[in-house]
Amino acid sequence: MTIYLVRHAKAGKRSEWHDEDDLRPLSDTGWKQAELLAESLFKLKVTKLISSPATRCFQTLEPLAKKTKLHVEIDKRLYEHGDVADMLEIAEEVEDSTVLSSHGDMIPELIKTLERRGMKIESKPDWRKASVWVVERTNRGFKSAVALAPPEIDD
Repeated sequence: MTIYLVRHAKAGKRSEWHDEDDLRPLSDTGWKQAELLAESLFKLKVTKLISSPATRCFQTLEPLAKKTKLHVEIDKRLYEHGDVADMLEIAEEVEDSTVLSSHGDMIPELIKTLERRGMKIESKPDWRKASVWVVERTNRGFKSAVALAPPEIDD
């Protein structure tokens, strides 16, 4: 059983955004990354899309939602500066082939927590924006994880 943890694609700079950070959208590069992520994840026959409430996380999954005709659900347990125990709970309960879109503080904390509990990391960690962690689960817990590099964008 596999789930996919997607760090949101590139967004505009926090320092240049003058509204609530939750509303900060993807940059042009981020949209290109989201489109390329959609192409690669579409091939994996994903079954569910769940995002942090942050606009940039939701937008990262929008191209995939269009391709798969799936609705992007919002779950505050994926929001940045959250409790990793809440994120672990959602990772345990979601159905096979679910994609979770979250943040650069939450995904590393979840992966490190799972590693401490015995999950094997089978690649070099990659925490960059638009990276994807492919996490294998069994009925006994989390077995292994592989980090996939973000899509290459020609700017």
